[in-house]
Amino acid sequence: MGSPKELRKLFRYTGDRLPIVSAHRGGAGPGLPENCIATFAETLKHGYAMLEIDPRVTRDGQVVVLHDATLDRTTTGHGPIKEQTLAELKTLRLKDINGDVTDHQIPTLSEVFEWAKGKAILVIDGKDVSIADRVRQIEKHDAESYAMLIAGGVKAAKECYELNPDIMMEVFVPDRQRLDAFEASGVRWSNVIAFVGHEPTKDRELLRRLHQRGVSTIAGTSRNLDRDLARQPGVDEDLESKYRELLDRGIDLIETDLPRRIWPLLYQDVDIPESKRVFLNRRPKPQQQN
Repeated sequence: MGSPKELRKLFRYTGDRLPIVSAHRGGAGPGLPENCIATFAETLKHGYAMLEIDPRVTRDGQVVVLHDATLDRTTTGHGPIKEQTLAELKTLRLKDINGDVTDHQIPTLSEVFEWAKGKAILVIDGKDVSIADRVRQIEKHDAESYAMLIAGGVKAAKECYELNPDIMMEVFVPDRQRLDAFEASGVRWSNVIAFVGHEPTKDRELLRRLHQRGVSTIAGTSRNLDRDLARQPGVDEDLESKYRELLDRGIDLIETDLPRRIWPLLYQDVDIPESKRVFLNRRPKPQQQN
């Protein structure tokens, strides 16, 4: 994206199907760890994707990208990240989803920003980094045009908006009560993608009202459908229909652990809408799935 305004236009609901998935933790796989730049690059070879990432703070105040508060599951290290310096963390190696050690290091958030500029959209979760600190990181890297925050609730969204009204956010709007609360917050709807649940809402009226405000909606499948898909080498018709039903229901974006399988499944034959073509001008080439 060339500007924050263009990022908002890309995700503004127009009624056209948006051929983008959100890659949860970047979309790990065999040989491809979570929150790893090599994994991000591989995901983007398979389709259009936002990259959801997780910042953590080191003992010496540096921000790295890793999901867990401890090192044991995803690296060759042990113990809490906050007890390690950046230099110590850089001696470790990341593990893939099978627990196998790779050659990849833990990236800093700055390294991810530098890599992503001009090629990717980042979605930055909170973990132990505050709204204010994440806003400062985006501003430090002039990344308002290609990075957004997961703000969670209305209070956090309002804080982010007051600090920098150019930053887009993913905000939890699971029901009409939360929609009404957000409506009263003073935050522009154009700054928001509405996360409607890991158990996606079946309230079509909620989805209609969000669309009426120009808001695209997103739901997670990492805790349900993805688990069934991960156990299969292919996709049976019943499981495929469950993913497609989410789109038919009015959910615009899917956050998935399996972006390299989901994007070809849902969007391989979908034309880029005219309203979004200026933003998605290079169609990814199909790759062999991981």
